[in-house]
Parts: sequence; structure tokens; C-alpha cells
Amino acid sequence: MTPPKGRRRLHLAAALDQPSAYDAGSYVDAARLAERGGLDFVTLGDGFGRPGPDALAVLARVAPATRRVGLVPTVTTTHTDPVRVQAAVAALDLVSRGRAGWRIEVSAAEAEARLSGRHHTASAEELWREAGEAADIAARLWDSPEDGADIPDGACGRFADPGRQHPVDCTCSRFRVRGPSTGPRPPQGHPVRVVDATGKPARAVAALHADVALVRTAHPARAAAARAELRASAAAHGRDPDALRVLAALDIDLGGGEYAARPGHGGGGPRPTPRGPLYRGGPVDLAELIAVWHREGTVDGFHLTPAEPRRDLERLVNGTVPLLQHRGLFRTFYPGSTLRDHLGLRRPANRDAVAGGAS
Repeated sequence: MTPPKGRRRLHLAAALDQPSAYDAGSYVDAARLAERGGLDFVTLGDGFGRPGPDALAVLARVAPATRRVGLVPTVTTTHTDPVRVQAAVAALDLVSRGRAGWRIEVSAAEAEARLSGRHHTASAEELWREAGEAADIAARLWDSPEDGADIPDGACGRFADPGRQHPVDCTCSRFRVRGPSTGPRPPQGHPVRVVDATGKPARAVAALHADVALVRTAHPARAAAARAELRASAAAHGRDPDALRVLAALDIDLGGGEYAARPGHGGGGPRPTPRGPLYRGGPVDLAELIAVWHREGTVDGFHLTPAEPRRDLERLVNGTVPLLQHRGLFRTFYPGSTLRDHLGLRRPANRDAVAGGAS
């Protein structure tokens, strides 16, 4: 189902994080459940000091077991070579046939700084500046081979057409990269980049590089203000603001029943907590909140993190999503095969190929 004329498409995503799960099978089951609900994408957190399996490896295992749902692992840029990051995300895009994303994150942990050779923990501003540089390097490397530059050869397997490979020579504050990429251009051109833009240092990176920006707030007015700021900043950087999706990020606890008695729960909407905005109520209440925020143009959709992973994802998919579909607010089938299709985002042109053709 497509939205009625004049109405923006609603986007829904969910986190698959399961702190006590190390078996890939539980993540496969959860991703299939999310896919059954038609969610745009699922995310999986990661970090050097975080317990649990490697997010990229888990979602690479999930990819052949799913067909449509987008797969977005967190990969930090603080202690990771951007060349390796872009290659791993591009590989996930290949094995998923165009369903990969990359949630860009930084780390300010002192122990991690020492392990990576830093003498001190950098400021948030410095870390996010580096993250922006890594995001730009990734895009340059994804564009370094033109589409179709990887040519099959019966005797040798595959080889790259040198005339369709473009060198990358980038020197930034921390990175020095010389290309081109050794792999083919990803199916989506650029896998979808996701940034939590709640904090000011991250917001600048989101406006310049993100396809999806997350904003963690319990207040719709603040979410709307953040969306307006991000779109204006994207336009100031020469981007089309309509190519940026802004999603409200909420933790959800759907185990309390409809219209839970405590203030700020159920029909009262989410409330602030030390961990971030928390919505507690039932699937019907959550559907109403989503409908109201979206109708008022507050955000383009929601990224939801279940408090109880299996229970709350099931109630989201089996309760909230059908209610939104019944109201004509959420699709009943995927509009295409790639994550960019789900989000209504165009596949970016290869800037090197365009520049070469113009010269």
C-alpha cells in the first residue's frame, strides 16, 4: 500500500539488541519477525566495550535468511580503519543484495583509547569530526569503481576494467587513504548511513552525510525542531533535504497493558529516563502515538528499541503494525528490494563517473 497523495510515507525500524544472546539463530528469528511486519530496517549495536557478538558478522549471517528487511550494524569509527569499515559494509550490501546500512558511532572510552594508541580520550567534537571524515572516505571508495567495472572473465574469474576505476587520495586530520577500492561498487551505490543525531557534534555529521538521522527525545516539539534543523543544515551543505529521513528513537515497553496507570505512560506518551525516552503501554497506545507524531509532521518515522526483545518486538509486529496498516498509515508490502527502496531514497550517482563524463 502506498500512502494517499500528499501524505508522507511512514518509516519504522527496530533494534535487535539482545544482551544475553550469542547464538546467531535468535537474531535470525527476530529479523524474520521484523520482516514479516514490513519494517524498513533493523539495527544491531556494537562497540569495543560492549558484550555480545560482532554486529557485522551477525547481520551477514542474517542476510541469506531474509529477503527484504534492511540490515544496519553499528560500526564505530574511533578505533577502526575506514578502509576496512567501508569494505565490510559494502560486502554486507553485496550478500544482502542491496539491503545494508551502516550506523556510524564513536567511542570515548578511556580504555579503548589506550588500546588504539591514543594518549588521551578525544572530545566529542573531535571524535565526530573524525567520524564525518570516515563517512566521506567510505563514499569516495564506494564511488571509486564505476558500476560494472568488475567484469567477468571465463579464464581468470573476474577482473577490474582500469578505465572505470578512479583513484582516491584523501588526507584528513587522522586518516590517509589512497585507492581505489578493490571491490565492486555496492548494489545501492552507497549503503544507507544512519547517525544518532541527538547530540550537537553528531548532528553536523548527520546533516552532511546521513541518509537517516535518529533523534532521542520524549517531546514531539523537540523532535520536530531537530528535524527542521537537520533539514535546513542539509540544504545549507548543498544536499536535498528531502533525501534525509529523521526518525524518533524510543525505547518501548509493551508489557504494561493499555493505558498504564503511571503518569507519562500509555496514552500520555513517552517519558524521559536516564537511559533515554521510554514509552510504556500497549500496542494500541503505541499505534496512536506514532499516528499523531507522524500526522503532525514531527518526524518521518520511528526507530524502536524493545525493552524485552522478543516480547516487545512480537507485540510491535503483531499489534501496532496491523493497526497502522488498517489506518492506511503503513505499507502492507515492501515497495522494492533494497533498503533505499524502502526509505524512498534514490540510488546516488557515481560522482567520479559523472565528473569524468562532464570533462
